[in-house]
Amino acid sequence: MTARSVITYLGLLTLSLVVACNSNRNTPKVAPPAPKPDTLTDYLPMIIAMDTLAAADVRLQVALQDSLLRPLGDSTLNPWYHYFRGRKFSHEKLRDSAIAEFTKMQGNHADDDIELLRRYSLLEQGIGNGVTVEAAVMNQILAGMKTAEKVHSRITYRYYDLMARAYYQNRNANEALEYAERYYNSHPYKLHPVVMQRHYDISFLLASRVNDFDKMMFYNVQARTLAHRIKDSMAIARTYDNEAQIYVRQGQNDKALAASRIYFNYLERTNNLTDIALNNFATSFIHNNQVDSAIHYYKEAIELGRKNPNGKQNSIYFKGLIYAYRLKGDYKKALEVAEATYEIEINTLKEIEAVRFAEIHEKYEAEKKDRNIAELSSRNVLNEKVIRQQRWSLILALVVFLAVLSIFYFIHRQYRLEGKNRLLQSENKRLSMEQKLLQVQLNPHFVFNSIANLQSLVASGDTRDSVRYLSAFSGLLRNILEQSRKDFIGLDEEITTLDNYLQLQQMRFYGLFDYKIEVGGEIYPESILIPPMLIQPFVENAIEHGFRNIDYKGILTIVFKGENEQLHIIVEDNGNGLGAKEASEQKKQSLASIILKERLEVLFKSQGQDAYYHIEDKKDQDSRGVKVTIVIPQIKD
Repeated sequence: MTARSVITYLGLLTLSLVVACNSNRNTPKVAPPAPKPDTLTDYLPMIIAMDTLAAADVRLQVALQDSLLRPLGDSTLNPWYHYFRGRKFSHEKLRDSAIAEFTKMQGNHADDDIELLRRYSLLEQGIGNGVTVEAAVMNQILAGMKTAEKVHSRITYRYYDLMARAYYQNRNANEALEYAERYYNSHPYKLHPVVMQRHYDISFLLASRVNDFDKMMFYNVQARTLAHRIKDSMAIARTYDNEAQIYVRQGQNDKALAASRIYFNYLERTNNLTDIALNNFATSFIHNNQVDSAIHYYKEAIELGRKNPNGKQNSIYFKGLIYAYRLKGDYKKALEVAEATYEIEINTLKEIEAVRFAEIHEKYEAEKKDRNIAELSSRNVLNEKVIRQQRWSLILALVVFLAVLSIFYFIHRQYRLEGKNRLLQSENKRLSMEQKLLQVQLNPHFVFNSIANLQSLVASGDTRDSVRYLSAFSGLLRNILEQSRKDFIGLDEEITTLDNYLQLQQMRFYGLFDYKIEVGGEIYPESILIPPMLIQPFVENAIEHGFRNIDYKGILTIVFKGENEQLHIIVEDNGNGLGAKEASEQKKQSLASIILKERLEVLFKSQGQDAYYHIEDKKDQDSRGVKVTIVIPQIKD
């Protein structure tokens, strides 16, 4: 391979993100619009898509994001701020400032995309431009690439490109070729014109490496056709540099110089001139025997190369200058340049050997570990057989022991459960008997009062109302007797019974009171269960005693509402209140309260459920009457 082809590839790989300076407006630009500045925004898709933009557009996009993120301040919580700021410094060739910004990037964990992008950006700054990559840096690139592959990072393809550039700079073309292919095949936008253009350039270089002129011409034609289609002036200019290589190898040196001049003038006009381009231009003059021009551009290449941020120089420039002095016959200056070149070559060879030694040492350590692993594996096979036999014996003994223990445990547990069941059955029978006893105590009380009401109607001489009352009373009594056999009835049945009872009382005490029964919209009476005859004693007390001897119309309100899985029952009247009742009346009120308390204890509190009632005289609130509040759990059918 000629010195010119080596330099061209180094320049090509250095400009790996973009290969164009001017792009057509019709060219697809995959990079999305600038997102709202936010530390939580994932900028990586936009950064990857920037590979498809022209160099000028990349600079504009980086500057735009830097200006948007700058107001957020220099914060370790905002890695994108440091990334775009580092890219901006890199475009301005402020390498130290760029490295400082990339270093400040912090991801959420060691292997996420942000951390891998930070490592890539720092390594890209560290490999230089055409100089030998040290062993330590190569190992860092390799470690980053393996991590990216392991976590399936979105920027894995960039590590392949970095490996290709590093291997080529270390003069290992075969490895460079392998990673260049990996880079293109794994690129997310491999079918985009800009990425395809770069692929054609690399393919051209590989063809030149084996002196295959037909393939060199083919790929160069493909690259120029694509460049004209997308109107990429940088790519068009570069095809002339490739064409110059073909002419040189065909011995058409005048055409090669003309093509090189087109490329050189474009780089100089767009301020993209590099030491590589200067060296190539000088080589074209050498081929045309224009030695003085060649010496001039070789010196400029060396001078620009001294400004390399890594402080390393490329010996190829010095070799070209030596050759030019020899052609001119100035052997003294050729010797002076050769002495300087010797030191550079020695240092370069040492660095290359160091890299190769590190690779060999790494392979040796890996092989040594493999041998140790194989030896340990063979030892473990025998040990595992012995351990397996012992393990099965132990497992069998343990299974037998557990089986015997389980049998005794289940027998003991069954015995205890049977004892608990007997106790529970006994307790249930006791509670059921108490519940029935309370209902039996309550039912005669209700029947006695109802017969007393009927007696009052008969005494009044109103035979028609007495017969109607007796007929209604017999139907109500039948319902109550049926319900008394049950522990719970539906709330709708209880409301119907109360409604029938209140109508009977209105027949007895004509015009004495009105009543209303309200049911909250949050409950459904058909699906709620309630103990029978729970509310009737308080309703009876309100009518019999609360509305006695009042000179105004009584109002009785019964409210059912649900709250926090509890059923709230409120019986409220505007009668005389508790203080106006006689001793016998208070005794009846107390009896109803005692019976209610015992029923709540048996039905709910003995089961660990919350149930209570509260009676208050509204006189304490400057009002009239009594308010009874009963709270029981909502029992759904």
